[in-house]
Amino acid sequence: MRVDVFDYHLPEELIALRPAVPRDAARLLAVDPTSAEPLSDKAILDLPELLSPGDALVFNDTKVISAELAGMRRRGEAVAHVSVTLTERVDDHRWRALARPAKRLKAGDRIAFGKGSNVCLLGGLDAAVEARGEEGEVTIVFDLAGAALDEAIKVQGAMPLPPYIASRRAPDERDRSDYQTLFARDEGAVAAPTAGLHFTERLTQALDARGISRHFVTLHVGPGTFLPVRSVNTEGHVMHPERGVVSAEIAEALNDVKARGGRIVAVGTTSLRLLESAASGEGKLAPFAGETSLFITPGYRFRVVDRLLTNFHLPRSTLFMLVAAFSGLDLMKRAYAHAVAERYRFYSYGDACLLSPA
Repeated sequence: MRVDVFDYHLPEELIALRPAVPRDAARLLAVDPTSAEPLSDKAILDLPELLSPGDALVFNDTKVISAELAGMRRRGEAVAHVSVTLTERVDDHRWRALARPAKRLKAGDRIAFGKGSNVCLLGGLDAAVEARGEEGEVTIVFDLAGAALDEAIKVQGAMPLPPYIASRRAPDERDRSDYQTLFARDEGAVAAPTAGLHFTERLTQALDARGISRHFVTLHVGPGTFLPVRSVNTEGHVMHPERGVVSAEIAEALNDVKARGGRIVAVGTTSLRLLESAASGEGKLAPFAGETSLFITPGYRFRVVDRLLTNFHLPRSTLFMLVAAFSGLDLMKRAYAHAVAERYRFYSYGDACLLSPA
């Protein structure tokens, strides 16, 4: 399909720069293609009543690392400001990263992140550029390794906010908590599974009381979630692989939910993509541990996920293509136009949709 059919107009002022306070104060647009009134304005706190006893929510419990590092490149007497976003650990002292501006770096350059020497207590972190790719990707070799490196990154790094937020304000201390879900446990993501940001203890207690179970999978969200689709047609786009895990216990529990007539409700597109990667053609889940680069566009047949809770996504993005595949392109374009008209808040810190399948 042509990528431009997934375009829509969004006024810039509807891009949320902070989450709702409290988190469960966000709005919710219910989208049901089978209903006489397919669009319904709700609130996140209505979620328990929009689901049924016996349904199962599936969350991504990945934890965002402080992957944004600012530093000074040193090349002899010449210095330049650079920033890098860590994207994938290679070993105990090397990381792959995206650099800005990449043209200021080449193999052999030294970068000083933070202040002082390479001692954690002094707040410094030094590294060398091992290699640079064509589109801003670099491999960085840190002078520290293992737990000492992890601690230094945590101290020196900032939350890697999406470009549409970071271009309008700098990350701050609030983002260290705002950009993590209530369920964040397993470090490794460079972007939050943002549908999970809406959940609070109050909301989870209401879900428990309704008889809706909670289950956890892990998909470490990579930088591909922010990369634009540059090809004219969807067939020309390749998804960046992301590492995920569905345990045997979770697969068995969710298969039991389906067998009893309950619905699998994916909280976020990351949970959905991982569950669909772990499902057989007959809709049975199996344990999964590895990489997925599943790219879902209209025409995809969903195997296991029955409903999807997700935020509003960028035009022409792979995530908007996914929701169009789930609930229908025409209806999702109507839904987004409705959300714009009703002044919903968009993107990572914005409001949410509860989608039923076409």
